Amino acid sequence: MRDFAGTDAATVRYCADCGSKIHPRAEICPHCGVRQSPPRTGLRYRPNRIIAGLLAVFFIGGIGAHKFYMGRAGAGLLYLLFCWTFIPFTIAIWEGIIYLLMTDEAFEEKYWH
Repeated sequence: MRDFAGTDAATVRYCADCGSKIHPRAEICPHCGVRQSPPRTGLRYRPNRIIAGLLAVFFIGGIGAHKFYMGRAGAGLLYLLFCWTFIPFTIAIWEGIIYLLMTDEAFEEKYWH
């Protein structure tokens, strides 16, 4: 395996298909040739699963507050558009329960990797 000079351990990425270590800005894995999704950027913080769960269940999840908090503005807008149907309220309660029952590691793996 090649070690990437000038990069720290936190920025090294792994291929989504074969799991090989690749350069953080690699678009295609040099080992298996699979195109990689771009790394998530733009968020300056990592949302807390407890806060996201509480926003979804107890506060204003029906209008997408937890989605906006987690950096998913598109989903948040859908919740806002359809809040009059009360379907987003039901979905938000389920999502909030799932967030609250997950471990921190599982939450981070599912939503931030």
